[in-house]
Amino acid sequence: MSDEQANNLQDPRLIREMLLGSGYSEKAVDLYLTRPNMGSLPDANQVSELTGHCGDTMKIFLKIEDNVIQDAKIQVLGCPGAVASAMATMDMIRGKTLEEAATLRDADVFKVLEDLPDQKQHCIRLSVKTLQKAIEDYSERQQPAAKEIA
Repeated sequence: MSDEQANNLQDPRLIREMLLGSGYSEKAVDLYLTRPNMGSLPDANQVSELTGHCGDTMKIFLKIEDNVIQDAKIQVLGCPGAVASAMATMDMIRGKTLEEAATLRDADVFKVLEDLPDQKQHCIRLSVKTLQKAIEDYSERQQPAAKEIA
């Protein structure tokens, strides 16, 4: 790979053009390029990780207070579809109760993203499953405390 080709891989305009030409929506491309919810939360009280069948990995960080998701961040090692799906999912759950967040479905995330290439739609499934795992893990940890109080 030449230096020019390597530099092109970092040019947001070229990346945008390539992704739009591959079937990603403007919304999905924007989420991929800006990555507004990428990272970790030092005060997270739930951290869960999941790897999809394609090898993409997501690690979710939730700050939960009084059964409400106050903040959410995610780390993604994966393709643009995985990053865009994870970013949309985090946007959708902030401020929701755990019960509300648990009802999030793939179709809800797809509606926000507007479009992904067919071969990347499994990325939405991974982001939703990662969220569901985090909610289940958190709920399981809370049950012993609830039993002690009763």
